[in-house]
Amino acid sequence: MKTTTRNNSKEMSFWDHLEELRGTIFRSVLIIMVLFTAGFFLKERLFDGVILRPARSDFWFYRLLGVNLDLELINIDIAAQFFTHIKVTFICAVVVGFPLLCWEIWKFVAPGLYENERKTVRKAFGLGAVLFYLGIAVGYFIVMPVLLYFFNGYQVSSSVENTFALTSYISIFTSMVFLMGLLFEFPSVLAVLSHFGLVTREHMRKFRRHAIVVILILAAVLTPTGDPFTMLVVALPLYLLYEFSIMICKPAAAEEVEEDAVSE
Repeated sequence: MKTTTRNNSKEMSFWDHLEELRGTIFRSVLIIMVLFTAGFFLKERLFDGVILRPARSDFWFYRLLGVNLDLELINIDIAAQFFTHIKVTFICAVVVGFPLLCWEIWKFVAPGLYENERKTVRKAFGLGAVLFYLGIAVGYFIVMPVLLYFFNGYQVSSSVENTFALTSYISIFTSMVFLMGLLFEFPSVLAVLSHFGLVTREHMRKFRRHAIVVILILAAVLTPTGDPFTMLVVALPLYLLYEFSIMICKPAAAEEVEEDAVSE
C-alpha cells in the first residue's frame, strides 16, 4: 500500500517557504557564477575545443561520411566577439550545471510531496537529466554538422561565395544544441503526467497524427532559418521522442479503454 505521509515533520509557514526558496535561488545562482567564471578563463579550450569544432573538417561527423567542410567564419562587429564570449560561456555554465540545478529544485519541492509522489518526481528528475544531455549530444553531434554542411554547400550562384558571420554561427549553434536539450525533456514531463493519470499510452497513440502536425509547426518556429530542410532535421528527433514517450507512459485502465472504444 502506498504511503501518503509527507516528508516534512512539521508544517512550514509562508515565510519558511520563502526562506527556502531564497536559499535555492542563491545556491543556483552561485553554481552558475562559479561555472561561468571557470568557463570565462578557459576561452580557448571552450571555443576551439567545443564550440567551433563542428565548423572544422576533422569533426567526427565529416570524417565518418568522408566529406570536407570548408567553413570560414568572420567577425563584422567590433564588440561581437566579446559579447559572444559572454553569451556562450553563460549557456555552457547552465548546461554543465544542469544536474546541480535539478538537485536544488528537487530539494525545494521534495518536502511538500507524498512518498509515492516523491518517487515519481525523483525518477522524472533523473530521466530529465539524462534526456537533457542526450538532446545536447544529438544537437551537437548530428543536427549541427548536418546543417552546417548543407548551408555551406548551398549556393544560388557559383559567383556567390559562402562566408558566415560569427554571430550567425553562434545563433544556430545555441538554437539547435541548447533547445534540443530542452525539447528532450518532453518524455520526463509526460512520465509525471502519466503517473497521475492525466496522460495514458492510448491517448498518445490516438493523437499521434495531431502530434506530427504540432511537431512540424514547432520545428518551423524553432529553426532560425525557416527552410524545410532544417525543419525536418529538427522534427525527426522530436517525433522519435514522441514515440519514446508512448513507450514510457502507463496504459489506461480496462474501463477507460472500453469507454474510448464505445465513443469511437
